[in-house]
Amino acid sequence: MNTQKVQKNQCDMKTDLNLLLECLKYQMDCPLSQKEALITIYSICQQNSEASEYLREIGGLMFINDLAKSSVHCIVKEAALFTLGIIIESNVYCQQTLCTSALFEDLILFLIEKDSGVNLKRMSVYVILVLVSNNKNGQTYVRDTGCISLLLQLFRTTLSTSGKSLSDENTDPCYQLWSSVCSTLCACVNNPQNEDNQNICCSVFPYAKEWLESCTEPEIVRPICSFLGLTVANNSYVQKYFVSIGGLDTLAKVLLELMHDSCLNHSSMKLAVVVTKTLDACIANNSAMGVVLAKYHTVSELLKLLSNDTLSTGEKMSIILTIGHCTEVCEENQCELLQNNGLPLMIQVLTESQDEELIKAATFVLQNCKQMTEQLSLKLCDNSLNVNNAEELDVQVRKRCLQDYWKKAKDILHRINSIEKKNDEERVQGEVLADESSVANSEALQSHELNPADPKECTEGTHKDVCCPQLTSKLNNQVLAPSVTSAPQNNETVNAMDAASTRQTAQRSIPCLVTELQTGSVPPSHNINGKTACGNNQSGLQTGLHFLVTFFLPHLDKHSFCSEKTDRVKSTSATSPSHKMSDVRCLGCTAGGLSLNSKTFTRMLQSCLHRCEHHRVILEAEERYRGELRRVAAGNSSRSATHHEMLLTPVKKDRLHKEIPTFRSKKDSFQSK
Repeated sequence: MNTQKVQKNQCDMKTDLNLLLECLKYQMDCPLSQKEALITIYSICQQNSEASEYLREIGGLMFINDLAKSSVHCIVKEAALFTLGIIIESNVYCQQTLCTSALFEDLILFLIEKDSGVNLKRMSVYVILVLVSNNKNGQTYVRDTGCISLLLQLFRTTLSTSGKSLSDENTDPCYQLWSSVCSTLCACVNNPQNEDNQNICCSVFPYAKEWLESCTEPEIVRPICSFLGLTVANNSYVQKYFVSIGGLDTLAKVLLELMHDSCLNHSSMKLAVVVTKTLDACIANNSAMGVVLAKYHTVSELLKLLSNDTLSTGEKMSIILTIGHCTEVCEENQCELLQNNGLPLMIQVLTESQDEELIKAATFVLQNCKQMTEQLSLKLCDNSLNVNNAEELDVQVRKRCLQDYWKKAKDILHRINSIEKKNDEERVQGEVLADESSVANSEALQSHELNPADPKECTEGTHKDVCCPQLTSKLNNQVLAPSVTSAPQNNETVNAMDAASTRQTAQRSIPCLVTELQTGSVPPSHNINGKTACGNNQSGLQTGLHFLVTFFLPHLDKHSFCSEKTDRVKSTSATSPSHKMSDVRCLGCTAGGLSLNSKTFTRMLQSCLHRCEHHRVILEAEERYRGELRRVAAGNSSRSATHHEMLLTPVKKDRLHKEIPTFRSKKDSFQSK
């Protein structure tokens, strides 16, 4: 049933075209009838390839072409040219049939004749547009016949003759002609790309630059940006020429002006995206030219534009690609990206987006930042810079500040190693002191058993043994004083607590490094419980210690770092049998080939039952840092006071007055030392 209906429609269409063609032939003296017949033909052939092909087969295409050239009536010429354009646009075979140098020459005559009206010129430009669109032969004919030169002349002169009146751009024929010329020039240089035509079209860049400087209306900026972007695309010669005449500076200024208006005007924001695409096309093949944009702070403006929630995925990708090309080789733009929180924004796009192309664009920007850190690490020793003027001096100062920042990040890792080494040494020292104190306590007990009748000597010996073990922590410059007891049998308990307190203090000093990275100073003390951290602080942890080591110091391999820690722990295990499990390779050591981030890596370490010394320290540091972030977010509450445990043993009432003076004298003697 449907087949019969389709066949009937095709039969009716062919009948109508035959009748309309006969009407054109027999109504030569009636231009209005011919115009109506042409309008009916193009309404049938519009977006109907079969109808256009049938009209070509019955000779209607060539008849309309001849009618456009031979008719003396302007309205017939305009209707015939418009009908030809519709037929060519809907059928590629009709395009190949009419794509000849003869037709381009006829169209040139329509454009240069003084009697030709604006509408006739516009219809002629439209036919040129459909002839060169997606047609390499048409692009060649438009150049060889000199038609492209005539189009460039219309680009320079047409809009100026309209008095720059854009209030009625939808009805102004001069503006519509100029807009059609811009579209035709775009088709002449693009799809497929034609470098010869690009080199010719760049001759009107100065005029386009003047228009952009004098007007930021969307009706002017959009066509010019489209023409500029396609003309400079993948053509280094044209790109360099555009930069040499100050075109890139003009685009950057237009972007600044549009960004200033984008807060109040949504159309300005959309137009800023169009200008961004043009900027990207101008520097895509030569990223070194992106240094021109540094003095206009283009990267910061692009980051502001990217933060707009109304942008589509394609618009975001264009902005991110532009940022990537700006920061590919220009260190000033890279610094501006970091200073304006560009990295967190790129990471957010990377984690939240589901579009593969958008993820690739964000990865491109992050890769540029990674290369920058590697280059800066190689230039840390090179501080001799030649400064010619005050502007260059300011740039060099900013570079040095950034170099110091990355140097500090590099030194933090070495400080972690140094502090952990001191931690191991003080742990061994604490165990030795605990053993010596235990021996002294044993001797005191033996002395007490031999001479139980002398309570004074027993009390004095007890105080000597208790007050001797005093450890000084180098990690937080605090003196760790052990608890004081009056009973000799509790000395071993006190010394064991001293050793545990020393180890806890050494472990609690590790979060100071992460805090120092953010505040620039080390807090005097910490009272953090890592187990109370909630899931809301996971985003803060991603910028913590593990991200610092793995991303900003890429030249340090985590396996080699872990091996270095394992070797050091092995050397320590010769003096302390408690380190036998330190050289075991945990899940963190063997997960190099997996795709991990800070969140999944931490979960993997938490699920590992036997962690190496290196990953144990990292996990503890992240847990304490999580608690620190939670504490700061709660409103910088006052730090809880440190509670010192005191082990007290009651003494007999009749001995209390005798022992207190002795204890005070011993205490004063110990403090004076």
